[in-house]
Amino acid sequence: MRLKSGIFVSALLRRANGAGAFAAVRRRGAEEAGAVFVIVATQDGKAALYGPALPSLDGAPEEEGVRLFTPLVPPGTPESEAEARMAREARYDSDLWLVEIEDRAGRCFLDLARD
Repeated sequence: MRLKSGIFVSALLRRANGAGAFAAVRRRGAEEAGAVFVIVATQDGKAALYGPALPSLDGAPEEEGVRLFTPLVPPGTPESEAEARMAREARYDSDLWLVEIEDRAGRCFLDLARD
C-alpha cells in the first residue's frame, strides 16, 4: 500500500524544517496519488529537481510504501533550468505536488533510487 501524497509531503516538510532547512509547498496536487517533485535550492542561484523514479527494470522488488526519487535536473544547475523543467512537468500533469527546499548544503531529504 502506498502512502498518500499529502501525508508524504507533510512528512517531508517536517523532516526538512526539523533539520534546519526551509521547506514549503509551492503547488498542492492530488491528495491521494499526485506525483511529488522537489526543487532543492542552495541559495546561490543553483538548484536540483527531483522527481519520481521509474520502477526498477532489473525485477528487484521495491520496499513497500517507500517512494524513490531520481534527479531530473542535477545539483549545481542554474535554478532557471530546474524551474523550466518543472513548468514542463506541470503542463503535463495538473495533479502534481511541488515542494521547494532551501538548504545551503543541498540536502534533498528523499530516498534516492540507485543508478
